[in-house]
Amino acid sequence: MRFTIIRHMFSTCKKIVAALGIALCVTAAHAESPWRFQAGVSAGRLTPVMIETGIGYKAALLHVGGFGFHNDANDFWCGVRGGLDWTFLRHLPFHIDAGIGAGYEYAQAPNKMHQAVNKANKAKYLYPYNYKESLDVSAEMRIHLFGFFTQIDIPLYNFMEHDAPDMLWRIGYLVEF
Repeated sequence: MRFTIIRHMFSTCKKIVAALGIALCVTAAHAESPWRFQAGVSAGRLTPVMIETGIGYKAALLHVGGFGFHNDANDFWCGVRGGLDWTFLRHLPFHIDAGIGAGYEYAQAPNKMHQAVNKANKAKYLYPYNYKESLDVSAEMRIHLFGFFTQIDIPLYNFMEHDAPDMLWRIGYLVEF
């Protein structure tokens, strides 16, 4: 009889501990975490499409995006861009990220007019393709509203440039969890 009572008490204690564990897990799941993660896609200049990802702790955010496409020997593009930002108004649906970024982007496409001139002259007077290239450090700002964002980068220093734009921009959508 005494052994049955101890077994019953032990079983009741296990149920109480399990209920407290479940309550603790539910509370932790709904608690505000200082960590945040981002994933999404964007479109812009120079790289037409990028896969975006980011990790943040409180107001600090590190984000990286990149993608590439190869169609032909002289028809491809690729790019990688990232940044270290500080988030303002983080707990609102509208927030702003501002900081410093860096990136490398390259685009190359055939130039049919140059190819026709070279073919007509039976010599290579002009490059048969156009290309743009940029390796820079830039000031950047992202403005978010319900996951949609727009990003503007102003290059502060170009390490490498060939027909690089003075301002880079991106638009896209990020899921933050």
